Amino acid sequence: MQSVLIVDRSEETREVFSTALARRGLRAILASHPQSGMRIARALRPDLVVLDVESDNLDSEEIYSHFTRESVINKTPLLLLGTIRRNAEKIPGREIIDKPYHYGPLVRRIEELLNRDCCVVSHDD
Repeated sequence: MQSVLIVDRSEETREVFSTALARRGLRAILASHPQSGMRIARALRPDLVVLDVESDNLDSEEIYSHFTRESVINKTPLLLLGTIRRNAEKIPGREIIDKPYHYGPLVRRIEELLNRDCCVVSHDD
């Protein structure tokens, strides 16, 4: 079963994603803070990470940098929710979706990212 790590401080947002992803046969892994999300990502190596870059008091650029680095190393697609102040370099498997967003199209985008041949990564070694 493919897994998606959702890193967002909003409990409501995490629950909506969890329910929507479960209905599509995906396992949601939830984290309320970027620091715990990073630990979970390193330990569980999800198939996709959805990160609210505005989810904590940390600088969104710092959060972005840490998760982008891990995404590149682990070849894990990264979907960023929110605003990144600088023009970030184009990184395969990394997308930014501005707020506000709608859950339906966002969940469909998650499915598309997971189903793309170039981005599906198996962690079942």
